[in-house]
Amino acid sequence: MGGVQLPKDFEAQLGIPVANAQERLEEASAVAEKLARGGVPLLPTADHFALFVDPPRLLAGPLKRLGYVVGMDNRCYPSPVDGHEYINVAASLPQSSFLRRQGWPDHIAVVHPVDDEAFDHMLAQNYGNPFVHHITFGIALPELRDARSLMRHMMEVRERVEQIVGAPAGRLIMALPAAVIRTPGFGEYARSWLEPLAPPDYQLEEMEGGGFLLQFFVLQGGRLEVALRWGTTQTFNPKSVQTISAEELSVDQGPGG
Repeated sequence: MGGVQLPKDFEAQLGIPVANAQERLEEASAVAEKLARGGVPLLPTADHFALFVDPPRLLAGPLKRLGYVVGMDNRCYPSPVDGHEYINVAASLPQSSFLRRQGWPDHIAVVHPVDDEAFDHMLAQNYGNPFVHHITFGIALPELRDARSLMRHMMEVRERVEQIVGAPAGRLIMALPAAVIRTPGFGEYARSWLEPLAPPDYQLEEMEGGGFLLQFFVLQGGRLEVALRWGTTQTFNPKSVQTISAEELSVDQGPGG
């Protein structure tokens, strides 16, 4: 597994069929092994999986029975994918859950279409209902944990992932605490820290609820994601989800690994 444990019996434990789960988990496992060999500091369990489903109870009910708490962060996140409207509600594991030892991620995003057009577009990709849209690896925190160190750490991780995977990574989206974003002159500091990376290859924004969440996607349609989080009180950042969904993700993801 390359240091990242993923659930070996995902469908059996979930209790419902997920047609593309084996393919996506195998792809994620192969990529994780390559990244670990290449020195990318992956956490031992995934940050989250995102599954598209309609209606959401098909997935949310089984997750609840496993011990996930649906909507633990009291949020839902509008997600405009491919010009269609979806809603993302995160199911999260309590800190005491034994499922992490079996490779289950901290969070599973339950993403559902809000109208017939989105539903039809989702099903037209022939991945099944529900289907795994992406798997997100967590990145270990660097020794220094200030804004500059975290930003440069993820910039370097992004460059390394591109080299190892052999595919361009998406935009590096960095949601930072309000006190950091609102520091006078922060934009100029950030530009110097992130050189030679430049917009539109990165985006800075305020993290609602505080903390740091830095992330980027790779592979067609955003099949895999890499994320570093520290001190966050909610699963995702609403502004980031809007940008990511509209500009980085698609349900047209091509063949898997």
